[in-house]
Amino acid sequence: VRQGKRQVGSTFKPFLYTLAMQEGFTPCDKVVNVPQSFVIGEDVWTPKSTDKAEWIGKTVTLKWGLTKSSNNISAYLMKQLGPEALVNMAHTMGIKCWLSPVPSLCVGSADIPVYEMVSAFNTFPSRGVYVEPLAVLKREDKNGNILSSFTSKKKEAISEQTGYLMVNLMRNVVNRGTAARLRSALYTPQGDIAGKTGTTNDQSDGWFIGYTPR
Repeated sequence: VRQGKRQVGSTFKPFLYTLAMQEGFTPCDKVVNVPQSFVIGEDVWTPKSTDKAEWIGKTVTLKWGLTKSSNNISAYLMKQLGPEALVNMAHTMGIKCWLSPVPSLCVGSADIPVYEMVSAFNTFPSRGVYVEPLAVLKREDKNGNILSSFTSKKKEAISEQTGYLMVNLMRNVVNRGTAARLRSALYTPQGDIAGKTGTTNDQSDGWFIGYTPR
């Protein structure tokens, strides 16, 4: 823990895919699954592939890329969209802390409060509307008379269509992807669950951020 923040790892990838959906990509768009390299000054950085060997060189969909949390596909999207646009998208969706606009954001190289991540993820099932969380809803006196009440600030962060696509993509993460153990080894909840797993450097932390209809 550093100043109340944690490295969020791959739970940051949905912001990249959200940006892609907003820019006209679709979950069915196909990409060749190969490592991507970035030239940074005099250095060349290639994100480490997280995919099984038999998938390297195969043509896959963007939906597959998020389901399997593929660094290769995330890096491909970063090359198409750019780190500055990704930072802007994260801030639009409610991330308030400073983010360095660097290519490594595509694999989740950011320290973000969990509070901000959870509230930003709420934009997906809220049909693209970001709702700022409230700690206090109302104040009452000892007799139950309401002294004051408070309402969350809301804004349209992404289109309703993008919100729908992201819910669909992140549902697949639970049903067929890196969070599939939620339905098997850990427990077997009924109904819809959507979300994203995240692993930080050296497997030091494992995250899951998700949501259900209720």
